[in-house]
Amino acid sequence: MTQHEIFSNLLRAPAPVLSLAPMQDVTTLQFMRVIARYGGPDVYWTEYFRVHGDSRPEKWILDSITKNPTGRPVIAQLIGNDIPALVRNAKLLQQYPVAAIDLNLGCPAPIVYRKCAGGGLLRELQKIDAILGALRDAVTIPFTVKTRLGFESPAEFDTLLPIFAKHTIDLLTVHARTVKQMYRPGVRYDLIAQAARELRCPVFANGNVHRAAQAQALVAETGVRGLMIGRGAIRNPWLFDQIRAQMRGEKIKLPTGRDVLAYIRELWENEITPGVKESSQVMRMKKFMNFIGDGVGEKFLHEIRRVATTADFFRVCEDHLDHDKPLTLEPVSISEAALDLPAAF
Repeated sequence: MTQHEIFSNLLRAPAPVLSLAPMQDVTTLQFMRVIARYGGPDVYWTEYFRVHGDSRPEKWILDSITKNPTGRPVIAQLIGNDIPALVRNAKLLQQYPVAAIDLNLGCPAPIVYRKCAGGGLLRELQKIDAILGALRDAVTIPFTVKTRLGFESPAEFDTLLPIFAKHTIDLLTVHARTVKQMYRPGVRYDLIAQAARELRCPVFANGNVHRAAQAQALVAETGVRGLMIGRGAIRNPWLFDQIRAQMRGEKIKLPTGRDVLAYIRELWENEITPGVKESSQVMRMKKFMNFIGDGVGEKFLHEIRRVATTADFFRVCEDHLDHDKPLTLEPVSISEAALDLPAAF
């Protein structure tokens, strides 16, 4: 069975589909390998392939497709606004074992949206219409879209939905914030429910999913076909299995401090690049620790952000996590907007 056949079957199955959000410089082959060992999602999204002019799919992102260690489908995501280049790259990527081709209409990073790519395209409805039409013609496997509610205001969503409906896409994932909102509070799950009611294609909910009971309620209240989880899965790689247990009516298993410590060590071992200097490796890990730390506690987060050496990094981790107490890994911050966020979720 092909990857796209497996993915299509998941969309038709009764259980909600759990997916890992595409996160630039995070959802690499290495991170996929780690999170798969903790239960993992049903479907993975790649980092976005940057499409422009004569660009070709980046090799390191292709590795997450050709060397996929998870045994589960992976979807290739494109970002850009050059229609011939998007079509060409979509055709190239269909030669690889991918479950679908996805278009990014949600990246809120200013360096991206100022180039009228990602979330920046939400200001150009005619351009979106043209891109979707061209890609729908070029993609012979499932074609999916990940969007935000609009660029400035959630009210823009009403003008976007008819465009998505027009092009018979196979899945719409909605991050229920605007581009300008970034990751600040105020997720509009009611508008995700609107999309699930009005569109013929399945809809996934994305945005601040961080615990099993909340995930179950979100599926029930919005009528979505699945969930996409990004930051919550970095913080708590057990979350996918916790959601599955919640859906089955089973007791949720919480990790201990030592479980989280082992996860951090595994991340370190998988993220190490031979020959990279120690300080750079510590900085690389801080990208993950901003999220993990937000589930451990403010004191830990304060200390881990200030380490500069491997020895200090693990000293702080052991000081706070070398114990057998269960942790919910619920975010302690009122807002995660101040964190050093990866470019796209």
